[in-house]
Amino acid sequence: MNRHEIKKARYVRRKAGVRKNLLGVPSRPRLSVFRSLDHIYAQVIDDLKGHTVAAASTRDKGFTAAGGKKGEAAAVGKALAERAKKAGVTAVVFDRNGYRFHGRVKALADAAREAGLNF
Repeated sequence: MNRHEIKKARYVRRKAGVRKNLLGVPSRPRLSVFRSLDHIYAQVIDDLKGHTVAAASTRDKGFTAAGGKKGEAAAVGKALAERAKKAGVTAVVFDRNGYRFHGRVKALADAAREAGLNF
């Protein structure tokens, strides 16, 4: 295995460890975060139905934010919280998806909390 395969295997293992204790139900759906090098994506998911309740990302049409990648992540968190509240969701379970809770992931979570999501 080369170093990229090892890194991916470690990420998948961390992700499985986080996800085994989380389940998004209609009363508290799962807020899942995915980050790539350039973008960040977030979804509020009802796992029992298998439906996405709300979603936001830096690739949305008309998305603008300042402050670098952390500023973009905060803007995505705020937009997601507004869309989730519009869909009737106020409480979620946070799924950091195997990423450490710092940097962009933390910025997104803090902005979603400030905008009214409880977790």
